Amino acid sequence: MKRADVVELFARLRELDPHPTTELDYSTPFELLVAVVLSAQATDVGVNKATKKLYPVANTPQAILELGEEKLKKYISTIGLFNAKAKNVIALCGILVEQHGGEVPRTREALEALPGVGRKTANVVLNTAFGEPTIAVDTHIFRVANRTGLAPGKDVRAVEDKLEKVVPAEFKQDAHHWLILHGRYVCKARRPDCPNCVIRDLCRYKDKTPAG
Repeated sequence: MKRADVVELFARLRELDPHPTTELDYSTPFELLVAVVLSAQATDVGVNKATKKLYPVANTPQAILELGEEKLKKYISTIGLFNAKAKNVIALCGILVEQHGGEVPRTREALEALPGVGRKTANVVLNTAFGEPTIAVDTHIFRVANRTGLAPGKDVRAVEDKLEKVVPAEFKQDAHHWLILHGRYVCKARRPDCPNCVIRDLCRYKDKTPAG
């Protein structure tokens, strides 16, 4: 995609949603970290339902450690893979208390050293909690980047690296939120809503869906 088209693409997405953010509910970096860990292979809506009950009871590393793994499971049992996620959350809480004074670290290396935290989760926390211009590539962004021709790549890391190069600096802070929301609500997996897409004329997708 030409640079002018990339600029126009993000300008339109910004005009549509000037201040995009995650759809996960949180009020602290720790709440966001846990929510993102829980959101793997789960919906934001499902995670929010669980954390709405969990966080009033325990929303710090120490409080969740005191809650314990078995009680934590009861709060998150409606989320997929909850057994493994409970184990990871308890383990990461232990590390946060022992090594980081109960605070969420602000470096990629320290975040990725936490159980259940991969590159994507670290990028979300760095971007959304700490204002870093990182781009977290999930299935929605991977699809949109490849479909539109914005940043095609064979895997999520290839797409992330390409997005880092092609997204203009002025759009980088919010880029991954715009792309996630676009993929979630417009450029959907099974049937993209091309007739109602604000960037359809810039998109390189050959099989655009017709109106009606």
